[in-house]
Amino acid sequence: MFRIGHAWDTHKLVKDRKLILGGVEFKSNLGLLGHSDADVVLHAVAESFLGSLALGDLGTFYPDTALDTLNMDSKIILKECYQKVLEAGYKLNNLDLTIYAEKIKIAPYNLSIRMSIAEILNVDLSLVSVKATTWEGMGFVGRNEAIACECVCLIEK
Repeated sequence: MFRIGHAWDTHKLVKDRKLILGGVEFKSNLGLLGHSDADVVLHAVAESFLGSLALGDLGTFYPDTALDTLNMDSKIILKECYQKVLEAGYKLNNLDLTIYAEKIKIAPYNLSIRMSIAEILNVDLSLVSVKATTWEGMGFVGRNEAIACECVCLIEK
């Protein structure tokens, strides 16, 4: 039995914040604004797992009003969401994600992001696909105001 999950997340780029994508810290003078560490990549992956199980969104489990989730490491969020997949009797078949960023270059970090996600989930690297694209100067991503990520996962029993 297979189930598909899909998620999209976006966070605003600001000064004086670390830029963490996929559990990897980037060298950048801009970072992402958010209640947790704002790792838009891990958020999209985690929420795709919740969606695959019809459990709702990240805000259901990690509200941005809760003090215990303030500055939370998104690796913890991803581990906990994947644990729900395992507890339901499923495992990851594969996940495919696309990072949308205009000026922040993802290619030099692509393998590191894949390895980070595979390590967090304790799965083979071949199950994790990471791609990136720009918005050709259009919209909030194209104006370098935000980074977004979209993820599709396939889990199987």
